[in-house]
Amino acid sequence: MALCNHSYTHAHNRYNKFYQAPDSVVADFQRARDSLHLTNNIVRTPGRNIWRIANMQFTDLKSSAAAADSLQMAGFVVMGWDLEWHYDPKTFSVLSTANEMLDQIDSAFAKKKTMQSDHLVLLAHDQVYKKPDDSVQLRKFLQGIKLKDDYELSLVTSYPEVNAKRTSDTFAVNNKQRLSPQ
Repeated sequence: MALCNHSYTHAHNRYNKFYQAPDSVVADFQRARDSLHLTNNIVRTPGRNIWRIANMQFTDLKSSAAAADSLQMAGFVVMGWDLEWHYDPKTFSVLSTANEMLDQIDSAFAKKKTMQSDHLVLLAHDQVYKKPDDSVQLRKFLQGIKLKDDYELSLVTSYPEVNAKRTSDTFAVNNKQRLSPQ
């Protein structure tokens, strides 16, 4: 298992205001790192899909770019996601079955809709899988990934260009079939 930083305050769920103050964003992540004694520099921003890994940069909402850049300058590796397992925010129930998620992963690889070729980061919020029906879907999903010879399930710490010791509720799926020796 690996753990990484998702902020101390989760932006108090006031994302626009949170990202307007880049220094405060950095301080919030530093506070989480220090209070939890995290041993890595990987972060996932609350409410935003932002990437700052080596030369890879993506910001879903441009108003958050300065905060993302500040996190990177402070030494954090900011990792977003390629695909999210969506859920109903009122009932905390998944909106897609395990098989539908597997199909979405196949589609993302086929259409080259991932940030890094042959790698896919899946965001799956852990609080969703407390209900038995949803946890069954998660189990079926993990079994389905393991049955596919084309894919390998790994932690985000093994994502290309991420140099970290340990990380979050984010999985990485590697497409082994498309990897070819140079």
